[in-house]
Amino acid sequence: MKLVKSISFFFIILLLANSSFAKDPSNLIVEIVDEAALILSSDDPVESKIIKLNAIAERSVDIEGIGMYTLGKYRKTIDVDQKSKYQKLFKSYFLKSFSSRLVDYTNPKINVVSQKKINDKYTMVNSILEATSKRPQVKIDWRIYTKNPDNPLIRDLIVEGLSLARTQKEEFNSIIQNNDGDINALFKTLEEFLIK
Repeated sequence: MKLVKSISFFFIILLLANSSFAKDPSNLIVEIVDEAALILSSDDPVESKIIKLNAIAERSVDIEGIGMYTLGKYRKTIDVDQKSKYQKLFKSYFLKSFSSRLVDYTNPKINVVSQKKINDKYTMVNSILEATSKRPQVKIDWRIYTKNPDNPLIRDLIVEGLSLARTQKEEFNSIIQNNDGDINALFKTLEEFLIK
């Protein structure tokens, strides 16, 4: 009976340790990178890798938050139906863009260097993508949304000082502005990307 209690206690401690591991922003990135590296270095077909990578993104990235940010000032002018349509299109666009870029890496080695709490909502995790014979070392900063400490989510990647979310926002705003403020022009662009 004592052995059963000891084993049960051990598993409870292990579960708590794993739970707290996922709550720390630095460890969250380490966990995601390690999981992605296993997928990318496997012999799985590309389609299978994409499905698994997308599953990581859906649970680790604040896709809806990034989507609304990248819509910029136009998020205040669209109606409920347009907002719903945009969120669906953006999610599909994000996942396709994310997995198609990542799937070309065979075994990315990313080392977390440090983390800095900016405020109660955000923590920056600094990391380095190690150089290979085909590419130089790359500095990657991860902007982690920590308003809910039990569920930290990635809100942005800053690659060599360039914010990917901000770049996407500028691109989307340019499309809308060049079409007299018509949100449908952005919808069309996203739809065209998705059928390629």
